[in-house]
Amino acid sequence: MQKQPLNFELGLLGFVSQAPLHGYEIYRRMQATEALGLAWGLKQNQLYAELSRFEDEGYLSSSLEEQGARPPRKIFQLTAHGVLRYKVWLNSPVLSGRHFQREFPIKLYFAQQAGREVAQRLIAAQQGVCRDWLAALPARDESDLIHEFRHNQIDTMLAWLETCAELI
Repeated sequence: MQKQPLNFELGLLGFVSQAPLHGYEIYRRMQATEALGLAWGLKQNQLYAELSRFEDEGYLSSSLEEQGARPPRKIFQLTAHGVLRYKVWLNSPVLSGRHFQREFPIKLYFAQQAGREVAQRLIAAQQGVCRDWLAALPARDESDLIHEFRHNQIDTMLAWLETCAELI
C-alpha cells in the first residue's frame, strides 16, 4: 500500500514550482529558512523519499544532469498534475486544528511568495475555518478545562491570523 503524503509535505512542491531543482538544493532551501526547517522537521533522507513518492504519484518528473566525474543528479520539475495539486493545496485552509501548527506556516510562506492577494485569501479562509471550529464547541464553561483549552487554542490561532493579516 502506498503512503499518502501528509498535507504539509505537499509544500515541497512549492520549491519546485519556482524552478526545476535537485533534491539537495530543495533541502538546502528548506533549511535556509529556519522557520521552515522547524515546521517541517524533515531529514534529508525523508525528503528524498517524499520526492520519489511525488514522482511515483505523477506530481513530479525528473531528468538526469551530468556532473563530469561525479554521478549525475536528478533534477525535479512539476508536472501539470503537480501544478494543479500544489495550487489546490496552497489555496486551501488547513481543516484540522491538529495540523494547523505544522502545515499553515508552510502554506503561508509559499502564499506570500505567490503574492499578497494569495496570502490574504489564505489567511481569510483559515480565519473562517477557525471560527467554524469555535462555533462547533460547546458553550464556554471554565469548569470544563478540556473545552476551555480548545477555546483558548483556537482564540490564539485567530489572534495570530489577525496579526498575519495586518502585516501582509
